[in-house]
Amino acid sequence: MSFPRRPADIARRSAERMATRTREAFDAFHRETFALEREAAREKARDILRRFPKAAYMTEIESWRELPDGRIEFTMRRLRSAD
Repeated sequence: MSFPRRPADIARRSAERMATRTREAFDAFHRETFALEREAAREKARDILRRFPKAAYMTEIESWRELPDGRIEFTMRRLRSAD
């Protein structure tokens, strides 16, 4: 495979790679999204908070919403160092 060798092409590819690495390096959080029935969602969130306490892992429910079918969709966030 041959890549264009013009300076503008090389600069663009380099900038895209650097931006991707920078985003990954600075986002220290691991996120998981779930869509569960209300009681199952509560239990899942409690389980994650028990396993990864906020004091050590900065665990939190980043966002949540109720779906039209009544299930709860939520995203849990915690530090990657917990993996």
